[in-house]
Formats: sequence, structure tokens, C-alpha cells
Amino acid sequence: MIADDDIRKANILIVDDQEIGALALQCVLHEAGYSNVNVTTNPFAVAELHRANHYQIILLDIEMPDKNGFQVMEDLKSMANGDYLPVLALSVEPAYKIHALKRGAKDFITKPFDAQEVLTRVHNMLEVRLKHEDALEAITTFEKLAQQDPLTGLANRRLLTKKISAGIANARRQNSATAVIYLDLDGFKQINDSAGHAAGDTLLKYVAKRLESVVRKEDTVARVGGDEFMVALWHVGSESDVRTVVQKVVEIISMPYLIDRRNVHVTTSAGVGIYPAHGDDAEALMKNADAALYAAKRDGKNAFRIYNA
Repeated sequence: MIADDDIRKANILIVDDQEIGALALQCVLHEAGYSNVNVTTNPFAVAELHRANHYQIILLDIEMPDKNGFQVMEDLKSMANGDYLPVLALSVEPAYKIHALKRGAKDFITKPFDAQEVLTRVHNMLEVRLKHEDALEAITTFEKLAQQDPLTGLANRRLLTKKISAGIANARRQNSATAVIYLDLDGFKQINDSAGHAAGDTLLKYVAKRLESVVRKEDTVARVGGDEFMVALWHVGSESDVRTVVQKVVEIISMPYLIDRRNVHVTTSAGVGIYPAHGDDAEALMKNADAALYAAKRDGKNAFRIYNA
């Protein structure tokens, strides 16, 4: 349920080339408690104003010289969020109603307007609009959660795979390279067993933050399993660059962690796959980075290996 207070705080724009009529409409809305009501007499400015202010309803006069309301609606359609055009059309000509609704307007008022009709239609339309925005926000939040590790807030495997695929596509266009680092923590099970799962979860969160601290903003850090992490490096200049990053990862993970007033030590083993040498899609690159990880574990842990077919 949308609260009346939220409706009256909505961002409103009145568009009418006749300033007197526009100001009269603004006065009606102000007296009813609407606090964010703006006016313009320039139809050419509407699209930019909407882009800057994200109006939740636009009361738009259809009959204006130089640029009519139908043309303004075409401008707004190009930037409509989710194909929702927040227009309440106004006209002295009732015959324009069907044309306006077919063009995307959500409602229509005949001028000269009745104040109570305006207030009722504005209230109803805003209620629908705000519900629409809530639904979009819920979908966005759900999609974000569906691609996020709930413990660390890092990307999960689903999002990581998309990022790796995008990195490969970019590298293919630029004739450059991208890389994947696959790592897990050496001895994490023993820490979990001795210190408890809460301490283990805290350790995983610390590891996540350290990994993010050693990569660039455009790179992606993901948690893909219990104590398994992956890093997608968006662009790398050479194998030497990758080695530098992975060495930093191994070193920073091995530094002690203060958990429950005691120092906890853990190390990591890591494997690396580099496009195009070690795979030409996300699945192949992750698979070969995983093979290199197990080579690092087999050779003594607390180290990294680059895939070698």
C-alpha cells in the first residue's frame, strides 16, 4: 500500500505554453498538499527536465505551438523506464483523448479542468506509478541478490561467469588478454573445526575484503564455494602482470587475522588461466584455472601455478 504522504511528495511537472493555466494547475496541486510541483512553458525542454528530475507524473498540454504534446511524448518514449510513460494529457479538445492514450499517455483530462477531477486522477495515477517503481526496485534487488554471495557480498559463480565472458569478448575485440585466478584456502576445514563456524565465516569475510583490496575496480572477485574464490582480471598486459597480481594475493591472504582476540593463520593455493592461451570461453578458462590450482596444492600449497597443458 502506497502512503498518501509518499504520493504528495511525488515529483510532478506541468507542461503548458499558457503560463496562467499552468500556474493555476500548480496552485490546485499545492493547495492539496503536493510539495514538488514544477512548471515549464517550453515543450522543447521537457525531455531534458525529465532526464534530470525523473518526474513521476507529467501533466502535458497537447495543443502547443511549435511542438505539440504528441511530439513531446515521442521524446519521452525514448527514455521511458520500463516502457512506462508517466503522462497525464490535457486538452480542450475531447477528441484528442483516444489519440493521446494510444500514443502512451496514462490518462486524459479535458480543459477547462475541474479541480476535484484533476486531484482524483493525479492521485490515482501517482499511486499506480509508485507501485510500478516499487515493483521495479524489488526486481532489481532480487536480481542483485541472485548474483551475490550472501555471506561476503561478493559476486557468485553466476555473475562471475558473465563477467569472464564479457572480459573475453572485450579482449577478443582489443586483441588483448584477460585472466582468471582460482583459489582456495589451505587448512580452512581445521580452522572451522577448531574455532567454530562463526569464526570461519568471519575469516571468509576478511579474505573477501583482502582480495578486493589487491585488484582493480574493473576486476571481479567472487566466492564460488565454501572456501573457494575466483578473481576475473578484466585486462592483463602479459603473463608477468598476472604473476604480480597472484603473488600479491597469496601474500596478503597469508597475513594473520585477528578473530575473537586471537591470531588466525591461513594460506591459499591459486591457479591461473589466461585468455587466449588457456581457453577461449569462460567455462574452459575456469576449468584450466582449477587444474592449475590443484597443481599448486599438489606441489606444497601456499603458492600459485599458471595452467600448463
